[in-house]
Amino acid sequence: MPNPYFRFKQFAIYHDKCAMKVGVDGVTLGAWADIAGAKSILDVGCGSGLIALMLAQRSAAKITAIDIDEQSIVQAEENVKNSPWRDRISILHHSFQDFAAITSESFDLIVSNPPFFVNSLKTPSQARTTARHNDSLSHADIIQNAKKCMKKSGRLCLILPILEGNQFVDSAEKEGLFCSKKISLFPNPTKPAKRFLLEFRFEQAACEESDLTIEKERNVYTAEYEDIVKDFYLYL
Repeated sequence: MPNPYFRFKQFAIYHDKCAMKVGVDGVTLGAWADIAGAKSILDVGCGSGLIALMLAQRSAAKITAIDIDEQSIVQAEENVKNSPWRDRISILHHSFQDFAAITSESFDLIVSNPPFFVNSLKTPSQARTTARHNDSLSHADIIQNAKKCMKKSGRLCLILPILEGNQFVDSAEKEGLFCSKKISLFPNPTKPAKRFLLEFRFEQAACEESDLTIEKERNVYTAEYEDIVKDFYLYL
């Protein structure tokens, strides 16, 4: 039976009730997203609350985390309640579309590890399907609602597969959100990049592009990746 929780240095994530478990994508985004000057953060599609808790550990910001899945909300509330940052994190059962329509708040940073399968076969579990496929949160939804909720000086940070990432960059630019950072994330030195870490701003400027490799050999992180996640993973 799989372990119902994943322990980090300063908190634990129970993920037995929600569709998407703790994984490299979420951990990497939560450790990488630029928190400089951020006093308000929005986590879209928060799942278990992993990224919200990581950002709470890294910053003094007030964090709002939203998800459309009821069981994910229950799980995230439990994880936040048992963390040192319960007073700074609000968990809300909303779609991004509904939240953007009712909120009066604007955010310094919006983060999302969003659904990304556009045309692939659906998984048997409805919750996992929602978490992995973008029917309920399309690229256009993210872009339009991020524009509504983001401060003029704010940032939007995402992790996406390569194909979907390039499509998102093109779509965002047409709507006035410009890619300011693009990191190609490689699993190891022998495999092609599988993900982009992406940052967007309203201001158009040259996009900083770089590469990041996770493992130099099986179960051994590169020094660059270890430096990003060392405050979270045990034994680093």
